[in-house]
Amino acid sequence: MIVELLRGIPKTDEILKHTEWKRISGLYPETVMKDALREVLNGLREGIKQGYVQGIPPLEEIIDRTEEKAKRFIKPGLTRVINGTGVIIHTNMGRSLLPKYAIEAVIQRASHFCNLEYDLDKGSRGDRYVHSVSVLQRLTGCESALIVNNNAAAVYLILNTLAEGREVVISRGELVEIGGSFRIPDVMKKSGAILKEVGTTNRTYREDYEAAITESTGLLMKVHTSNYRIKGFVYETSSEDIIALAKKYNLPSYFDAGSGLLFPLQGLDSINEPSIIEETKKGWSLISFSGDKLLGGPQAGIIIGEKPYIDAMKKNPMTRAMRPDKFTLAALEAILLTYLEGDRAKEKILTLKMIYEGKERIKARSKRVIKYLEDLGGHGKAFSITLVELESQVGGGSLPDVYLPSYGIAIKPKTITIERLEGILRALEVPIIGRIEKDTLLIDLRTILPEDEPYLIKGLKEAIAKALE
Repeated sequence: MIVELLRGIPKTDEILKHTEWKRISGLYPETVMKDALREVLNGLREGIKQGYVQGIPPLEEIIDRTEEKAKRFIKPGLTRVINGTGVIIHTNMGRSLLPKYAIEAVIQRASHFCNLEYDLDKGSRGDRYVHSVSVLQRLTGCESALIVNNNAAAVYLILNTLAEGREVVISRGELVEIGGSFRIPDVMKKSGAILKEVGTTNRTYREDYEAAITESTGLLMKVHTSNYRIKGFVYETSSEDIIALAKKYNLPSYFDAGSGLLFPLQGLDSINEPSIIEETKKGWSLISFSGDKLLGGPQAGIIIGEKPYIDAMKKNPMTRAMRPDKFTLAALEAILLTYLEGDRAKEKILTLKMIYEGKERIKARSKRVIKYLEDLGGHGKAFSITLVELESQVGGGSLPDVYLPSYGIAIKPKTITIERLEGILRALEVPIIGRIEKDTLLIDLRTILPEDEPYLIKGLKEAIAKALE
């Protein structure tokens, strides 16, 4: 039986001569089509041998399968999705979204030559690291700045430049791990700096820092624990105390601020996050933070602080391995310039806009989506779709204990499992990602852009149709 089935698999030449093959073969690269066909035929052979293929499909079906596989071969792996999770800065979905004007800045630099490393005033070779420095100086009052490709790179570069072979004093409660097993102690070790942890997990005093300072000390460091909180019997040495100690012993002080909140979030009393503006005024030698978290820009590591230390980092050979490209610099500068507009930044920077969007507005948007689905008809047999109060999160390792009241839609399937529904939505041309709670799919409208609503409705309509098949 197995031998007969294997012999019944069509020959490649026979498939290539078929009129349907000739029709579709011009739509895809020849090598892609042949690779796809090879995989389909190999899949048939393996299925026959394993016993789960009991018959040879028609030639037309084999060609259809080949075309579907060819489509997947040439489909980009990095694709647009609709984020219905309610997590605003979602690391798995690309963190902060860029507003259209920042995207336009990238397009202009990408499609034309630019002065990336050309000094227009002098007419000679320039420095890519000067871009965004002036606006950061105006915004924060810092002496100088340096942009690298992410904050992990910034941490490494600062430690390697200022404390290689020397001790870095840091509170035991700040030896954090963030996503991807990125741990401060491991980065410190790779940088060549020597970890000198002080205090306890929950309480570290100024005296602990001072007792640890020796001739081997290279740096006093503080890390903002942006992805968790320790509550209860705790004590944290203030920035002012660490800075004062560093100055007393003629040492540099460094604050890894992580999330990159530039200004305090006015009107959101539950958010207790250090702002870069306020921390700069305190007198840190260096501060670093991310570009794609609360700042609302592209992935970048931003270092601000005293010019001699910034200049020393520019001379570090590792800086070249961490340098940003013109697209990052263009988008970042566009975002930073927006902050010069004050309160308007809350409307123009999408991350801040999502954080500030009121729940009643989100409720109205949710009702509009539900009404549209009701007008389509048929959904009642497949799902129950209702308005639901939700809680959104900022995410991205930022503000771990802050929840924003929100609204969305709750979808409970009647004819298929919740896993099947979730799979259908993930397989759409524009996948829809929600969160599952108690056999119900929740879609939070806070993290869905108004221009994504038609795709949300279209995707749910397709899911309804599949559920009714």
